[in-house]
Amino acid sequence: MLLTVLVAIFSIVCLMIIHEFGHFIIAKKFNVKVEEFGIGLPPRLFGKKIGETIYSLNLIPFGAFVKVFGEEGGIEDARSFSDKPIWQRALIIAGGVISFWVTAAIILILLAGVWGLPVAFVGDEDQDLLDPKIHIRSVLKDSPAEEAGIIPGDIIVGFEEREKFQSFIEENKGKEIILTISRQGDVFETEPIIPRVSFPEGQGPLGVSLVKIGQKVYPWHQAPLAGLKATGVLTLNIIDGWGMAIKHFTGIEKLPEDVDMELVGPVGIVGLIGDYFNMGAKDFLFFIALIAVALALINIMPIPALDGGKLLFLAIEAVKGSPINPKIEQKITAGFFFLLIFLIILVTIGDIANIIENVMNPS
Repeated sequence: MLLTVLVAIFSIVCLMIIHEFGHFIIAKKFNVKVEEFGIGLPPRLFGKKIGETIYSLNLIPFGAFVKVFGEEGGIEDARSFSDKPIWQRALIIAGGVISFWVTAAIILILLAGVWGLPVAFVGDEDQDLLDPKIHIRSVLKDSPAEEAGIIPGDIIVGFEEREKFQSFIEENKGKEIILTISRQGDVFETEPIIPRVSFPEGQGPLGVSLVKIGQKVYPWHQAPLAGLKATGVLTLNIIDGWGMAIKHFTGIEKLPEDVDMELVGPVGIVGLIGDYFNMGAKDFLFFIALIAVALALINIMPIPALDGGKLLFLAIEAVKGSPINPKIEQKITAGFFFLLIFLIILVTIGDIANIIENVMNPS
């Protein structure tokens, strides 16, 4: 248990270090003075100055930081951040976000060439998949499958090819069958199902659509492109998920009955990382890539106290032709920072409450 927690915390800290390194490397590229690169948060435990930069190890073991000369504005110096052109400052700020996407892409390229990436086919045309499974893609209303409690995402145990499963259903039309289903790690048998002998055109005896999903290992010359595509798909999927969550929490649209959604804070994320670590290297790395993409999307939001907020201030400066008053910018940033901290505390309390509930009611 302790090892799992340490791995989870170490993973998050590594992502934060990579994020700050993105700012650091681009600042150096544009000849901006970097005063300190710190691992962990102050107070400082150890520091060594190499060249003009102090590299420090700090007491609070969460996160990392980069102290850039002139970042708070008002310093006229050739090596000051505030004295650089807007496009250079924008790239320095965006460097942290870009580093998250680069990290995710590297991980997914590695997975593509070693363990494989999940791919889906509506037919059996690809025979090179590892661990292929037949998933339920959709369930028609009032169908035998719906009446038996089958939902989208269920895995049909015992069949690796769509054609074999379809032949099995065809041979048993009008007869009572029981299917073995895997759902989120739980395996169970359905209620008795009787595939229809007659049914509306295009629906089929069971009333489901199927998709074959497995892991595809790519040759090394194809793995980079596959990993980059997977990074893009992961990004779009997260955005779609957030859109669904916003519609749900604002009451615009209800979630499907089979979809459960809840906010997760730092404690919950540590727990999830630990769970995926216990599942094996492939699943662990994929989840780290997912977190990296999610952090990139969060950080690029135009919210003061995040990188996206800083980019927003630069955009305003570009439009009005002069920077925002540094004191006003700092007050706005501080206000949103404390708001974010307050939200994180609320979600963390929810995480802890869930942990306590799971301990008290392990079933």
